[in-house]
Amino acid sequence: MTFHSIDAWWWPYLFILIAGWLATDMWRFLGVYFGGRISERSEALVAVRAVATALVAAVIGNLIVFPTGALADTPLALRLGAAGLGFAAFLLARRKMLLGIAVAEVVLALGLWLGV
Repeated sequence: MTFHSIDAWWWPYLFILIAGWLATDMWRFLGVYFGGRISERSEALVAVRAVATALVAAVIGNLIVFPTGALADTPLALRLGAAGLGFAAFLLARRKMLLGIAVAEVVLALGLWLGV
């Protein structure tokens, strides 16, 4: 079966739903199923966690250095400063992620408001 094999109005929606589920949720369920059996200190889980952390860091770095949209109009120094101060607040507040994000956003908003 293909996307265009059925002419019913609902077929594309069903196709996207099934294809989307197979591509994402099935692997999530399998990860939960098998992940419950793996020790948190196992080398496999440590490697998976390291890759996941590296991917998140790469996305954040990409957003800071090569932003799009409204963020592209802000100076690089402001973006780097907001990220640095947010990270410092995160560490000083004993790894409270929400506080680090809030500090970075406030610094970025203040920098935009002041025209830095």
